[in-house]
Amino acid sequence: MGVDKTDNAVSRLTVVSYMLLGAALFAWFLYGWLVQRQGFVASIGESAGTGFATLVLISIVGSIRRQRDEP
Repeated sequence: MGVDKTDNAVSRLTVVSYMLLGAALFAWFLYGWLVQRQGFVASIGESAGTGFATLVLISIVGSIRRQRDEP
Protein backbone atom coordinates (compact mmCIF):
# COMPACT_ATOMS: atom_id res chain seq x y z
CA MET A 1 0.00 0.00 0.00
CA GLY A 2 2.20 2.78 -1.26
CA VAL A 3 1.28 6.32 -2.01
CA ASP A 4 1.16 7.21 -5.68
CA LYS A 5 3.74 9.94 -6.25
CA THR A 6 2.74 10.95 -9.78
CA ASP A 7 3.02 14.61 -10.62
CA ASN A 8 -0.51 16.01 -10.81
CA ALA A 9 0.45 19.67 -11.00
CA VAL A 10 -1.89 21.93 -12.92
CA SER A 11 -0.33 23.52 -15.99
CA ARG A 12 -0.01 27.25 -16.37
CA LEU A 13 -2.27 27.13 -19.44
CA THR A 14 -5.04 25.56 -17.36
CA VAL A 15 -4.80 28.25 -14.69
CA VAL A 16 -4.83 31.04 -17.29
CA SER A 17 -7.78 29.40 -19.07
CA TYR A 18 -9.82 29.23 -15.87
CA MET A 19 -8.97 32.85 -15.08
CA LEU A 20 -10.15 33.91 -18.54
CA LEU A 21 -13.32 31.85 -18.08
CA GLY A 22 -13.97 33.61 -14.77
CA ALA A 23 -13.43 37.02 -16.35
CA ALA A 24 -15.74 36.14 -19.24
CA LEU A 25 -18.46 34.97 -16.84
CA PHE A 26 -18.15 38.17 -14.82
CA ALA A 27 -18.40 40.21 -18.03
CA TRP A 28 -21.47 38.15 -19.02
CA PHE A 29 -23.03 38.92 -15.63
CA LEU A 30 -22.36 42.66 -16.03
CA TYR A 31 -23.73 42.63 -19.58
CA GLY A 32 -26.96 40.98 -18.50
CA TRP A 33 -27.38 43.17 -15.45
CA LEU A 34 -26.34 46.59 -16.74
CA VAL A 35 -26.95 46.46 -20.48
CA GLN A 36 -29.92 44.14 -20.81
CA ARG A 37 -31.37 45.25 -17.43
CA GLN A 38 -32.71 41.78 -16.70
CA GLY A 39 -32.24 41.97 -12.93
CA PHE A 40 -29.48 41.16 -10.50
CA VAL A 41 -30.61 37.66 -9.50
CA ALA A 42 -31.41 36.66 -13.07
CA SER A 43 -27.96 37.79 -14.20
CA ILE A 44 -26.28 35.80 -11.43
CA GLY A 45 -28.33 32.73 -12.36
CA GLU A 46 -27.53 33.05 -16.02
CA SER A 47 -23.81 33.44 -15.35
CA ALA A 48 -23.79 30.53 -12.90
CA GLY A 49 -25.65 28.31 -15.36
CA THR A 50 -23.24 29.19 -18.13
CA GLY A 51 -20.29 28.48 -15.84
CA PHE A 52 -21.66 25.10 -14.73
CA ALA A 53 -22.43 24.09 -18.32
CA THR A 54 -18.90 25.06 -19.36
CA LEU A 55 -17.38 23.02 -16.51
CA VAL A 56 -19.51 20.00 -17.46
CA LEU A 57 -18.31 20.31 -21.05
CA ILE A 58 -14.68 20.57 -19.88
CA SER A 59 -15.18 17.49 -17.69
CA ILE A 60 -16.63 15.44 -20.56
CA VAL A 61 -13.81 16.41 -22.92
CA GLY A 62 -11.23 15.61 -20.22
CA SER A 63 -12.78 12.21 -19.59
CA ILE A 64 -12.76 11.35 -23.27
CA ARG A 65 -9.13 12.47 -23.61
CA ARG A 66 -8.07 10.49 -20.53
CA GLN A 67 -9.90 7.38 -21.75
CA ARG A 68 -8.13 7.61 -25.12
CA ASP A 69 -4.71 7.86 -23.43
CA GLU A 70 -5.16 4.68 -21.35
CA PRO A 71 -3.76 1.45 -22.82
